[in-house]
Amino acid sequence: MTRTLAPVADPASRRLPRGTKAGLTRRPLTGMLFVAPTALIVLVLFLIPLGILIFMSFTDYPLLGSPKLNGIDNYLMIPKNDLFLGAIKFTLVYTAVTTVVIFLVSFVLVGISNSTRRFSKFYRTAYFLPYVVGTAAASLMWFINFDQVVGIYNEILMNLGLIKEPFAFLGSATPAFWSVIVMVVWKFVGFQVLILLVGLQSVPHELYEAAQIDGASRVQQMRFITVPFLTPTLALLLILSVTGSLLAFDQFLILTKGGPDNSTISLVYAIYNTAFQSFDLGRAAALAIVLLAALILLNGVQLRLLRRRDA
Repeated sequence: MTRTLAPVADPASRRLPRGTKAGLTRRPLTGMLFVAPTALIVLVLFLIPLGILIFMSFTDYPLLGSPKLNGIDNYLMIPKNDLFLGAIKFTLVYTAVTTVVIFLVSFVLVGISNSTRRFSKFYRTAYFLPYVVGTAAASLMWFINFDQVVGIYNEILMNLGLIKEPFAFLGSATPAFWSVIVMVVWKFVGFQVLILLVGLQSVPHELYEAAQIDGASRVQQMRFITVPFLTPTLALLLILSVTGSLLAFDQFLILTKGGPDNSTISLVYAIYNTAFQSFDLGRAAALAIVLLAALILLNGVQLRLLRRRDA
C-alpha cells in the first residue's frame, strides 16, 4: 500500500491572520515614537553643537566677523600655546590631589557614619548638605570667608592666636591652590560618602559573620570581602572624580580668577580665556575638541579595566 501525503504549503504563501501585518508594522513605529523625544534632545543639544564645534576648530573664527577655513592650523598651534600647556600641568596635579584627598576624607567619614552610634543619621545628612549647594554659590561663599578684611577664617585664626595679622589665602600660588582644594573637598565629599555608604550596606552581613567564625581578622575581611564588593562603586567614583576635576571651572573663576600669576588656570579656564579674552573662538574650539577626546579616551580605559576586573 502506498500512502499519499498532503502537499505542504509554502511558508511564504501562508497568510497571516487578519491584522497581524499591521501589528508587526505598528510595533517598530511605536518604539520609534517613544525614542523620538530623547533622540531629538540628543540631536539638538549634543550632536548639532558638536558638529558646529568641530567646524569652528578648523576655521579662523573671530568673535566679530566671518570665519575663514584654515585647516588644522588651530591644532598645530596647541603645542605652542604656553597657557594651555601650563593649564594641562596644573589640571593634572589638581586632579590627582583632589581625587586622593576626597577619597581619604570620605573613607574616614564613612567609618564614622556607617555605624549604629547615636547621631549617625545626622552625620550623613550633614555630610551631604554641602553637595546640594551649587558650585558657583559655594565658591562665592568661600571667597568671602577667605577675604582678609571680612573673612571669618582670618578672624578665627587671629582669635586663637595662630596669626597676628590677616593672611592672604588667595594671594600666592600654594595657599590659593590648597584653598581651592579645601573648598572642593567640603563641597563634594558628601556625595562620595553617600555612594560608599550605599555600597557598604549592599554587602551581605552573612559574609562577615562567616569570616569571623573562620577567624578572619578585620584586615582580611576588608581585603577579601569589602574591597571586592566595593570595586564597581570605587571605579564609578573614580571616573566621576577624575572627569569632574578635569572639567573644573567655576571654583577657579570665582575664587582665584586664574591667579596669582596664572598659577591656577585649569583646562576649561584656558579655553574660556582663549575664547572670550583673546576672542579666538576657532582655537578655543580646537582646545575643546582635544579635551573631549582626552576625556573619552580616559573614561574608555577606565571602563575597560573595570570590565576586566569584573570578568
